[in-house]
Amino acid sequence: MKNIFLKNALVVCLLMTTALAGCLGDDEEKDEDVIRLAYTVKDDYENPDSNPQLMADYIEMHSGYDVEIYPISSSNAAIEAVRFGHADAAFLDGGAAFVAWKSHGLEAILADTKSDGSTYYTAAAWVKNSSNITSLDQLEGNNSCHTGWLKSAGMLMPMGYMIGEGLVQVDGSSDDIESLRTTIENHFDTATIPEKGAQYYGYDGAFECMTAGVGDVAFAKTSSYEDHCDGNEWCLDRDEYRILEPHFGLVPSHPVMINPDEIDDEKRDAFVAAMLAMSSEMWVEDYPMQGTNYTGCYNMGTHQVAEIPQNTCGGEILKNVLENDGAVTAVTSANHLGSYSDAIGNIPGINEYFEDKYNE
Repeated sequence: MKNIFLKNALVVCLLMTTALAGCLGDDEEKDEDVIRLAYTVKDDYENPDSNPQLMADYIEMHSGYDVEIYPISSSNAAIEAVRFGHADAAFLDGGAAFVAWKSHGLEAILADTKSDGSTYYTAAAWVKNSSNITSLDQLEGNNSCHTGWLKSAGMLMPMGYMIGEGLVQVDGSSDDIESLRTTIENHFDTATIPEKGAQYYGYDGAFECMTAGVGDVAFAKTSSYEDHCDGNEWCLDRDEYRILEPHFGLVPSHPVMINPDEIDDEKRDAFVAAMLAMSSEMWVEDYPMQGTNYTGCYNMGTHQVAEIPQNTCGGEILKNVLENDGAVTAVTSANHLGSYSDAIGNIPGINEYFEDKYNE
């Protein structure tokens, strides 16, 4: 009897200890004085400047909050961490952001900017100026050039847009991503969908595919000529090409996502302000100012140059850690993800595909 009593007491003690630990863990995760960033952490960095701790240190210095990296191993783990309040923000690609927004109610608050200040590129169809094709509804039965399988501007955006507009009919199960391949093969005469490393792969490859006459239309970006024809002998003069209207929509840059139900306004605003402060700094060398050439971290708001290590300058942190052009800007989910979501949401099996992809 005594042994049974001791065993029962031990079980109760263990249960109480576990419950208490769980409560303490919850309190820690809900700490209002800490900003937690979901980010993939490596054991060792070939480039030490790509360590996300540099970003965390900067945000901490400019936000008034302690900042911690919440380690994750996949985009799905990042989404789940923000969804359930274990992390306050996550840095995602467009596909993961689509899932986070549409399936789990997360919101975009910041996004990478490109060198021209935009947060997107525009998906469009190109033809030769001599082509008889003048509209999207004339593409059926012609030969198409795609950038690759399930690429945004080269496949998902154009096909999703045309399916949504009733210009292309889905052939196969609406829950199977392979139905997209059947749909493309049935709609076009011959579709060039190259694998990575093959001829005509990528944006420049699709444009060359159309230029060479392998295809009648290239699905790429509105900036494809400027991006790929400088110095390429296979390119024709600019007036030898034209873009079909309308465009397919905007392919978003990588956004920062939050759960508005799990982060308070004050913390969110402090985080955004710190990220924008990072974006306002750029490294300059021999920068002329007031009769003197400066080398250091130039603040575009104050027009001052700080003599600090290059890897602690805000724009350099963004380049090294987020691998962008060194800048971010404030966005909303609707304006950043809207047309992208509208288009790719029409792709058969896209939700199942992303669910599998981001669970890997």
